[in-house]
Parts: sequence; C-alpha cells; structure tokens
Amino acid sequence: MNRAYYSDSIQNFLITPLTEILGILADNNEFATEQTQKDAWKFQIQYLKDILNGYSGSIYFEYAIPRMGKRIDVLLLIESLIFVVEFKVGEKEYPSHAVDQVWDYALDLKNFHETSHDKIIIPVLLATKARNADLVLTTSKHGDGLFNPIKSNSERFQAIITDSIRFLDGQERINIEDWEKGRYQPTPTIIEAATSLYANHSVADISRSDASAINLSQTSDEISAIIKKARDNSEKAICFVTGVPGAGKTLVGLNVATTHFDKDSELYSVFLSGNGPLVKILQEALARDKVKRAKAKSEKLTKKVAKSEVQAFIQNVHHFRDEGLRDDSAPIEHVTLFDEAQRAWTLEQTSNFMKQKKGVPDFHMSEPEFLISCLDRHPDWAVVVCLVGGGQEINTGEAGISEWIEALGRSFPDWKIYMSTRLTDSEYNAEQILQQINHRTNVIHSDSLHLSVSMRSFRAENVSLLVKQILDLNREEAQETLSELQAKYPIVLTRDFKKAKQWLKQKARGTERYGIVVSSQAQRLKPYAIDVKSPIDPVNWFLNNKDDIRSSYYLEDVATEFHVQGLELDWACVAWDGDFRFSEEGWDYKSFKGSKWQNINKADRRLYLKNAYRVLLTRARQGMVIVVPEGDKEDHTRLPEFYNDTYNYLESIGFEVVD
Repeated sequence: MNRAYYSDSIQNFLITPLTEILGILADNNEFATEQTQKDAWKFQIQYLKDILNGYSGSIYFEYAIPRMGKRIDVLLLIESLIFVVEFKVGEKEYPSHAVDQVWDYALDLKNFHETSHDKIIIPVLLATKARNADLVLTTSKHGDGLFNPIKSNSERFQAIITDSIRFLDGQERINIEDWEKGRYQPTPTIIEAATSLYANHSVADISRSDASAINLSQTSDEISAIIKKARDNSEKAICFVTGVPGAGKTLVGLNVATTHFDKDSELYSVFLSGNGPLVKILQEALARDKVKRAKAKSEKLTKKVAKSEVQAFIQNVHHFRDEGLRDDSAPIEHVTLFDEAQRAWTLEQTSNFMKQKKGVPDFHMSEPEFLISCLDRHPDWAVVVCLVGGGQEINTGEAGISEWIEALGRSFPDWKIYMSTRLTDSEYNAEQILQQINHRTNVIHSDSLHLSVSMRSFRAENVSLLVKQILDLNREEAQETLSELQAKYPIVLTRDFKKAKQWLKQKARGTERYGIVVSSQAQRLKPYAIDVKSPIDPVNWFLNNKDDIRSSYYLEDVATEFHVQGLELDWACVAWDGDFRFSEEGWDYKSFKGSKWQNINKADRRLYLKNAYRVLLTRARQGMVIVVPEGDKEDHTRLPEFYNDTYNYLESIGFEVVD
C-alpha cells in the first residue's frame, strides 16, 4: 500500500513540474482540497526543490499515520537519516503543540514501522517565518536513535540537513526499497482504536500484524462468522471471548460493532459497557473527532449532534438495561457486545438496585439474565458477545462469569453457546459452573475466542504475567520474567513522589500520556497531595492536553482503578499505600475507617482489592514507576512498618531503584 499522496526519488522530484506534483497530491486527497492547502503544498514543493539539490534519497508528501488518523507533511530519506518534517507555513513562532506533533509522528515511525525501528529519525518543526533557533542535534535519553525535535525556519533547514549528515557520518545508508516494504504494525490505545474504527478504518489498519498478535483478527473473524450463521439460520447465540489484560478484547468488540452496522439492511449493533468512565471517554473522544473531521471537510456539525450519533453506537449497559425496562419490545439491535461482562451484577445486587432506585419491588433476575432476555425478544435471531477479563472484578455485586452461565442454564436452553477454551482457567472462576451446561449439544468451544497476547504494551508482552506473579507471591518466577522484559519495558521503584514525577516527565516524549494511578482504598496518601476522595472528571483527565490542570499530565489529580480500568497510559506512576501490604504469610488487606486501618476479612472484598492493584499495575504501555512511601513514625496511620515489607518485597524481585 502506498501510504503517501506523493512519493518519488529526490532526483525525480527535482525534475518533475510543480503542477504535476500538485495534481497528484490533490487527486489523492481524501477531502476536498481547499485553496489554503493548495497554497501550502505549492510552497513546500517549491521550497524543497530549491534546497534539495545535491542530495540523494526519497521524498514523501502526506505520509499516513493511520493510528493517529493524521499525515506527516513531508518525510525525507537522505543517506542514513529519516527527516520527519512538519511545515507551519507563515508561522512566526514554534508552538509547543506543534513540537509535540512532529515528535509524535517520529515516535510513531520509530515504534510501529518495522523498517524504521533501527534507523536514525530526526523530527523537524519548520515554522517558515520564525526567528532563528539554536541548532542543537541531541538524541533523546532513550537511546533508540530518535533525536529531540529541531526548530527551524525556512532559512536554516538546508543547514540542518547538511549538519546532521556530517554529525552522523559513518551510519549505514538506508535501502529505500527495503524500507518501503516495511510493515506498519501499530498498537493503538483504546481511544485511538475507537476513533479510527468509527472513522471507517479497518482493524488491520490500526493493529499489529505480527504472528504473536494475529489472533486479534482471528477472533474478530470468528465472531463475524457466528453472527452470519445466526442471521442466516434464524438462531440465537451467545459468545464468550476471553483474554489477558490488554489483549484487545475491547478493540475486538468495537471492531465487530462497527463492521456489523448497516442501516440499509437493518443490521444494528451496539457496544455496551458498565464501565462508566470508559463509556464517557470514548463517547467524548469520538464526538470530538467527528466534529474535527467534519470541519476538515468544511461541513457544519455541532458537538451535541455528533455526541448523539456516537451514543447510538457506544452505550452504558445500565442505560440499555433501563430502556429494556421501560419498553418490553425487542431492541433495534440484533447484536450486542458487552465489554467486561464479568462485571455484570448478581441477582442480589440487581434486585436491590431495582427496588431502591427504580421502584421495582419484585424484580428477580440478575443483570446477565435480564440482558439476555432483552435480546431474546427478537422473533428471529440475536447474538450476544461477552468480552470477559480475568481477575478484573473490582466492585461489590459483580458476578463474575458464573451468573451468565447460570442464566443460560436456567432460562435459555435453546441458545447456542460459543465459548473460549480458556474459560476454565482459574482467573475466570467459572470451571465448576461450566459443568452445568457442558452436557448440552449446542455448546461449541473455540481456541479462536481467546486473546492470549497483551497488546497494551508494545514494548513487552509479559507485563500482565509479571503482575500476576507479583500478586501471587511467586517471587522467583517474577524475577525471571522481569529479567526478560526490563530492557524494553522499564519498571523502577522509589520512595519519593517527587523523583517519580521527574522520572515520568523525563521518559515521556511528544504527547505520550502519563499520570498517577492509585487504589481507591489508599486513603493515607493525603500528606503527599494524593486524595482519592477528591472527585476527578476522567474525560478531562484522559483527553485534555498538557496545559490543562485537570489532565493527567499535571500530576495533580489521581485516577483510581474505577477510572482507568479498560484504558491506558503510556507511562504510569503507581502509588502504593498501606491498604495492600506484603507479609511473609501473604498479603494483608486493609481498609481505613475513621482514624485507623482495619482488617478486610470478607473474601470478595479481598479479591476486589487485589484486583484493584492488578488493574493499576497493568495500565502502562511503555513503563512505570512504583512509589512505596517511607511512612512516618510520628503518624500512627502511616507507620514505616506499614510500607517497608512491601517495598523490600518489590525490591527483591529486581526492580531498579530510583534514589
């Protein structure tokens, strides 16, 4: 696939008429070409023709970055170097957001373009009318061959190219043909993925294609086949998809929902989640992107209208449930995808809620049973897809997967059941309950319904395994796993929040998002200005930019497991309080009540707390810093012994200590 609107050797570019190049750019532009865009292209073409004499290599205009839904203005491959150039024609300053923009483009190439991994990449912000800036060629502290962005005006860029070639003399020349054959293997955040899928990109455009992650498309194809079979044969089916944390369950759900939505054939799908923050963030992100895309096409679209359209596609499962209560007819959707299905409510939790909040005193169905019953109202066919995470239950009344199985056995004997072969694994806590339905002839097991490889971290696949080993107190196994991944995925340990914040800021480049995450039970971190009781808006925290004090970047507001489950940061600071303490006998589970810590004795509440730390420790895509404070012997609620054993345990696993 040709990812650029125009590409050629520099030699051919120099002799090709400007009008011909401009015509090719306009013909390949997916939007109507505005005069301002034409003028910008004319300037870029003529300017580069003037300064590239004497250089050999290749040039690419409007080079696609599908993961971000954007294009690089100009990409230059000259000798051993890749120049990523962002033009700001007529700009007199070097805006910080523009510096981040060109850095993001360069990071995307470095991280996700196969034949750019080992290349030297130099991002350049070219503000044509800006003042002269210091020409300092410095590589980042990551040591990956990606240089810090250079600020240039139109007078200095040629010197930058010459100086860079001279400075980096002796590097192996890029083989253009081999470079162009390189695969693009992005690992988007769930927000990026949702935005791209909603804008009609395929899952193949925005996901990796290496063998270790190929089951992402296999799982999507398997679900599509189940939907087609159900529709063709007027059947009703439920499908259980399992996966390790960050494996792409939500991505699969969004992909299926977008590809099985066709008003002309009256095929409607909806992506449902009980995760309120996730739903709000995705709805807001898609609405903002929809407005931005409309603006690029010179179309008028208000945020309110955009959000209304998005809400038909992504909904809170409780809103879907309430609509099913108000109207007993079949929903318009034949396909529903329930994200984090293991978090659906038990019979007791649902009945209490209906009685207290909805005024329905005689409601005797669990949430899974009621949700299936809504789809069962269709006279012809329906498909329910349950996306199931292991060890992810973090709140009171969450049923796990067992209630779905019990509901099927109790009330829906004719439904076909397609299930992952890994549903019997211990973290799903469903092995015994599955025996109730295994005798049924309409139960089909499939390996393709399990996502086995975490895609959250594109740097190391075994982060979720390491976290499981840490929480299961398998010290030796954790040491071995850490030794395999720490070169690509840094995890450091400290007792100082100030140093942790410095570490995050030093690691993050461009708009890579970082923030502080903490257990909702961590109530004695207030002396460090971490207050879990202080409300945050997760939409602002996850979506707003660096200059917004409400964003994660400011490192003032913190997010708990309830805010971040199902979402990701590039770099995370995990703040560890005395609620979850290591001891040689096992974990000690604590809850802060009044003015002191109290033991947590109930098994389900212990599980929720352990899973809270599982969620927190698996949020970061690129690396994390864990802070276990020293405590204070003058404060009976923060005594050093509440923290020391935990710190020593983590240090013994081999995490690098930031002093």
